[in-house]
Amino acid sequence: MALLTELLKILIPVAAVLYGMYLTVQTFLQKQFEQKQLEIKQKNSELVTPLRLQAYERMTLFLERITPNNLLVRLGNSGMQVLDFQQLLLREIREEFNHNLSQQVYLSHEAWEKIRQAMNEVVALLNTSAGDLATDAPAIDLSKRVFERVITENKQPTTDALKFLKEEIQTMFM
Repeated sequence: MALLTELLKILIPVAAVLYGMYLTVQTFLQKQFEQKQLEIKQKNSELVTPLRLQAYERMTLFLERITPNNLLVRLGNSGMQVLDFQQLLLREIREEFNHNLSQQVYLSHEAWEKIRQAMNEVVALLNTSAGDLATDAPAIDLSKRVFERVITENKQPTTDALKFLKEEIQTMFM
């Protein structure tokens, strides 16, 4: 019995010291792990932030390029007919969109949906305007009809998406 008491007098302090060491090491390792995670997040942020800014810039440029005023002036061709001009405009929009498709990875879901909605509104504007005209009418008539609709609505179809992108970039990076 005395031997057991002496053994317990030694084992209890040793167990307490070992448990204390275990807690100290565990706390140290947890802090090291959190510090490494923070460093990784900072490095990722340094790498991703320029890519995200570039994505916002590219999508702003896309929206500006498909704004009916800019699109019609840039691609205007007096020798074409309405149907050919409509197809040219739609092809240009699709190519621009496909070229920038990968940018959605860096944008918020809502921003991407606003961009898609703006593109669809431009396409709808072009299609409804072309539908009002004869397919063999001169291309200038399509341009006039699109401008009339924009003036009637008093707003470009890309305005809301551009505004949203600008506001989002302000809140994220400023």
